[in-house]
Order: sequence, then structure tokens, then C-alpha cells
Amino acid sequence: MTSTQDRDSLLSIARSSIKARLDGNTLKITDNPPGSGGVFVTLKINGQLRGCIGRLQSEEPISETVAEMARSAAFSDPRFPPLTQDEFENISVEISRLSEFFPIDAGDVVVGTHGLMLSLGYRSGLLLPQVPGEQGWDRETFLSGLCRKSGLPDGSWENPDAILEAFTAEVFGEE
Repeated sequence: MTSTQDRDSLLSIARSSIKARLDGNTLKITDNPPGSGGVFVTLKINGQLRGCIGRLQSEEPISETVAEMARSAAFSDPRFPPLTQDEFENISVEISRLSEFFPIDAGDVVVGTHGLMLSLGYRSGLLLPQVPGEQGWDRETFLSGLCRKSGLPDGSWENPDAILEAFTAEVFGEE
């Protein structure tokens, strides 16, 4: 579990990393909360998604991974144009620190607890644990959404060659 101080530090690093890029500067990270691992950084404006990029695993210090994913969410999410200076003032930052992945049967998925990754052939997709709650989805809708995110037909999680993995996440963000 990340301490309140480390959470605040990571949120500050994410925001500072984006601001430095907007200003044409390089961020020098001086605060290094402990740990490493998978991280997603989500940006929202008025509660609406504005960017979300992550890394499933990382050996780098958590501070460096958060800084990199924050910049990627702001400037490299292919669903959105690069974040502008005007938008920066209105973003809220959310960080999801991922657990290890583990195999799971679709019937064992707990909405609001598990994030999911589905892989089949050359296609794969991931949804964070908070997504179904934000969308008001039940388990079936969550699994269908995961198929869409993976670019696969609905029900693909039932394919014997499909790999369905779950994870949990420690999710925290700016107020």
C-alpha cells in the first residue's frame, strides 16, 4: 500500500512531468517513492477521459514510470490530440498501481475489484478495475467491453485459446 505522502508525491511527479513537457523543459525527479511495477496514468477533464497510458510491468523506479506514463497519456494517447496548455489547468490526474497478473475464469471476475486483460492470437486489450464501475457495467458487460477493447468479437473470452488474466490496482488521484 502506498503511503499518503508517496501518493501525493507520485501525483505531483505526474503533473510536473506534463507541465515540464508543455514548457519545453526536462523534469528532474528529486523525490523517489519506493517501488516499481506496472502503472497507468489517467487524465480527465470535467470527469471525461482525456488520456490514459500505462505499462504492465516496469523495473524502473515508480517515479520514473509515473513521469513517463503521464507524458504519454497527455501527448501520445492516439485517441486524443496532444494536451494543450489551456487544457492543462483543467486536468485531474489518477494513478493506478497494478498488482501481478493471474489467470481467472470469467465467472470469478469481481466487478470493481478486478482489472482484466484478454489475449487471443495477435490481439489483446486491458481494462482497469475502475472502468466498469465508472460505466455502470455488470460482469457480462465488462467482459464484452474487454472484447471490444481487444478488437475481438463479443464472447471471445470463452474461446479455448483465449487467455483471460486479472489484476487488482491501487487507484488514487487528485481531489
